[in-house]
Amino acid sequence: MKRREFITLIGGAAVAWPLAARAQPQPALPVVALVNLRSGEASIRLANAFRKGLDETGYVEGQNVTLEYHWLDGRFDQLSLVMADLVRRRVTVIATPGGTYASQAAKAATTTIPIVFGVGDDPVKLRLVASLARPGGNATGYNLSVAEIPTKRLELLHGLVPKAVRLAMLVNPENVPVAARMLHDVPEAARAIGLQMQILNASTKDEIEAAFDTLVRDRIDALFVAPDTYFISQRDQLATLTARYRIPASFFTREEVEAGGLMSYGANNHEMWRQVGVYTGQILKGAKPADLPVIQSTKFELLINLQTAKALGIEVPNSILLLADEVIE
Repeated sequence: MKRREFITLIGGAAVAWPLAARAQPQPALPVVALVNLRSGEASIRLANAFRKGLDETGYVEGQNVTLEYHWLDGRFDQLSLVMADLVRRRVTVIATPGGTYASQAAKAATTTIPIVFGVGDDPVKLRLVASLARPGGNATGYNLSVAEIPTKRLELLHGLVPKAVRLAMLVNPENVPVAARMLHDVPEAARAIGLQMQILNASTKDEIEAAFDTLVRDRIDALFVAPDTYFISQRDQLATLTARYRIPASFFTREEVEAGGLMSYGANNHEMWRQVGVYTGQILKGAKPADLPVIQSTKFELLINLQTAKALGIEVPNSILLLADEVIE
């Protein structure tokens, strides 16, 4: 080999070695799958709250963790397929904030992949954990103590529209655990305060429209909307319909009141999503779900939309205004 050819070869190799080193595959980032039955468009602030919780533990999306968002937009029938795919791909953590049904589907799909849930029902009764203090399995998370919320929300609605006698409750039958609880608790609470309760079912946009047709035909005085991830995603549609037909309506989350609903009484969803993010980050750092106690929240907030009340001709009593955590004017 000629000297010039040898020098050229060595020079080329000297350039190639660092390139080859840089081309070595980097360790894959841990994958967190966030699964929820809301729509992505309606969940921007909640997703930000989840990421904030992750940030607090040192995990930043795209830098040292990969986030997969699975927004199912009310398609309950897709849950088992999504969970089966996540288990097959062995994602690092499955997060299901604000979803009892999604949390149960995750638990049914895997006993090994860590699950961080956010639910409104007792996670022990849901068989997600062995106990609140010592979950004991692959799941832990955040529990909203919502047992007394339906009754309190009904009483607040009655306080806003005391002349209302005929009420309707809008329920999503696809959301089985929530629908079952509402159908048990709310009619019983309504009877206790002398109200008549009619059940309206809806799980699609068209069915929501049809439910309002029935509501108007039957001359319903007020509407109680069951807590449901799909209904929250359809809050603009619900606010438009309640305004069009001049129906006082009670909701579960602040988002629905900000969209134009009359009132809401329920838990602080943003705090729940943030805490689920915190627990997810702790698990990524090595904590075991079995050792992380379920966080329990008993703090609820009442919101009143005075603009909507004025449009409906409702004068909000001072007693309710004093109870409100926030008033939208």
